Amino acid sequence: MKIDRRTFIGSLTATAAAGAINGKPNATGKDVPNILVLVADDAGWGDFGCYGNKGIRTPNIDQLAEDGLLFENAFLTAPQCSPSRISVLTGSYPHATGAEDLHMPLPEGTTFLPTWLKNSGYFTGHMQKTHYGKTGEKQFDWYSEDVSDFPGFLDRSSGKPFFMWTGFSDPHRPYDRSTIDHRNDEASVTVPAQLVDDAATRSDLADYYDEISRMDSNIGMMLDALKDKAVLDNTLIIFFSDNGKPFPGAKGTLYDAGIGTPLIIKWPGRIQPGSCFSGLASTVDLAPTILEIAGLPIPETVQGKSMMETLLSGKGPGREYVFAERNWHDCDEHMRCVRTNRFKMILNAYTELPFGNPADLSMSPSWYSLMKKKEEGLLTAEQARIFTVPRPAVEFYELTIDPDEFTNLAGKAEYAGEVQKLGKVLDQWKAETGDFPPWERRRGDHTDRITGLHFSNVIPPMH
Repeated sequence: MKIDRRTFIGSLTATAAAGAINGKPNATGKDVPNILVLVADDAGWGDFGCYGNKGIRTPNIDQLAEDGLLFENAFLTAPQCSPSRISVLTGSYPHATGAEDLHMPLPEGTTFLPTWLKNSGYFTGHMQKTHYGKTGEKQFDWYSEDVSDFPGFLDRSSGKPFFMWTGFSDPHRPYDRSTIDHRNDEASVTVPAQLVDDAATRSDLADYYDEISRMDSNIGMMLDALKDKAVLDNTLIIFFSDNGKPFPGAKGTLYDAGIGTPLIIKWPGRIQPGSCFSGLASTVDLAPTILEIAGLPIPETVQGKSMMETLLSGKGPGREYVFAERNWHDCDEHMRCVRTNRFKMILNAYTELPFGNPADLSMSPSWYSLMKKKEEGLLTAEQARIFTVPRPAVEFYELTIDPDEFTNLAGKAEYAGEVQKLGKVLDQWKAETGDFPPWERRRGDHTDRITGLHFSNVIPPMH
């Protein structure tokens, strides 16, 4: 994603302080920062002012970017809520956590980030959406469904460094038209090429924008609380989304619209304000980064790598490869992808079946607009992509000339060498991370793949 930061943030020349902030000691006696993690629920990576969207109001998130480091090319390990969140908290890929499907809880006996931090003296809390099951929930010291309780959490943590994980429910569907007092303008929304540009879709997108603006207001409230308690300058703040926007062709797919995420990290005195990082980054690396910041060893189960050097310098090549996967989410899938700065390869196991769209987006006004055009035979090639049957087993895209991934180059002779190269990289990643083959760990569907009809609330058993 290419961003002209000057348009939205301006030139900042402040230099980060060389020394550490005055922190609170952990169990090892080391001074460490407080850690606040802010997780959007289904927010597309470009739908923020600081990421170039001029039609949405996100002043508090934009300020975080102005005060910290903005990652231009950060990616998730899954385009689905719970697998993505558990992957971040464990520092492992979804198939390695045992919770690769939607609504699968963290397996019993598994520890993850809050326990590792709590054992070193952190007071840990989480707010709003959890989505990692009882085994995960009980590893936190404190919980509230209401973000307005954040000041109370700060009071409870007094004397200890804190770790707070906030899983916002915005901008997940369904939408409430009264979300905010002043709606985002329907005429100013950005309609992706895979959607129908009509009144229903624009209204749907404006509702989605409003939920992001409400989340932004709640983030502003939390930042004010940190200021009031005089701990803002000793708090590391991380903001990202758990998957792409809940619209056809985004959430649930392995295209960049599904796995690309905003990623902003603010660390006063250590990260230079207004800085950008254009290299590839993966959210699987957040847990080991946090552990290193907290002065803790990284468990052998963690598959990610610390990004500390990138945080402190804002430089470096970034990852050579990022990986992502899609498993069961209302419909069963077994999809894997590898991405470089230039190319992406996607492998689809269930080529004979239509793509399994998540149920919430396939009951949206945007979906119904697509279905109407489909019935009329008026879909463009971009809009028809998610309805294609049979699907290609291999998708291959040159992102520098096709950033929206609409032209599959897998069968082109001039790309054969790159296809084979990324195929070997993907095979090696599967072997090293313990991936399972597509004929194992399958579930039935409870959403119709053709109409998008959600016909059951029962999650089918694992076969």
